Amino acid sequence: MSKYILTVTCTSRRGIVAALAGFLAKNGCNINDSAQYDDPETDRFFMRMSFISEEGRGLQELREGLAEVANDFDMSFDLHDAQAKMKVVLMVSRFGHCLYDLLYRWRIGALPIDIVAVISNHLDYQKVVVNHDLPFHHVPVTKANKPQAEARIMEIVEDTRAELIVLARYMQVLSDAMCQKMSGRIINIHHSFLPSFKGANPYKQAFERGVKLIGATAHYVTADLDEGPIIEQDVARITHAQSSADYVSIGRDVEAQVLARSIHAHIQHRTFLNGDRTVVFSPSPGAHASERMG
Repeated sequence: MSKYILTVTCTSRRGIVAALAGFLAKNGCNINDSAQYDDPETDRFFMRMSFISEEGRGLQELREGLAEVANDFDMSFDLHDAQAKMKVVLMVSRFGHCLYDLLYRWRIGALPIDIVAVISNHLDYQKVVVNHDLPFHHVPVTKANKPQAEARIMEIVEDTRAELIVLARYMQVLSDAMCQKMSGRIINIHHSFLPSFKGANPYKQAFERGVKLIGATAHYVTADLDEGPIIEQDVARITHAQSSADYVSIGRDVEAQVLARSIHAHIQHRTFLNGDRTVVFSPSPGAHASERMG
């Protein structure tokens, strides 16, 4: 039996769920998880279904049948093989905590992805990546060569057929053209403070201002720097007794966890772009551990 994930977006109207459920039942499929959301602000409908084809219907056959249902509702849909691992490119500069965390989760099977390349503008993590039997690409970036460097990055992405780019603390601003070409397929992580601190050593600035909450935000990358649709956030509480070094350590832990959860939501097709926001469906309580994200 094959397991599939169906994702749907369209204008909200009556009968969508019934039409999809009826089609699946008619074609020998059993739904084992379903989530939906009607956004009253945008009048958009979002739905994710996971189901098993008990009669051996193939991906292409189901897609062709679903296209007829989609046409009736002016619906955009995607159908995915739930067992297929998404091809992912990781990008990193000189802060390696997110890279190390993702490599560990990948190695133990907690993050079921296919890492097809690691790209860095420095050589700091070349040995680490190679020791994991993964391809490492050093692409230096300067003001003079930035267009050529980005062209090389896109060449790697296209050659590996990568479906997602993860900026695991990659400290270079991507061009508007790349952000548009890979819209909804680049995830970034950064710290979050109130008040906001930018520039060099934000954790030191937060310590000096007595910040009590350290947070992290994972979002899709857009041309607006660090302002793309948010996928996942979290915070950790700080007290006056903790040092500036503690701020850094705790902040890195939060960043790593938030980034991993955001990737997991994306590869499980639980995220939907909704203008400048996202709809993110949570796994059901009975989901397998790999779906809940350890």
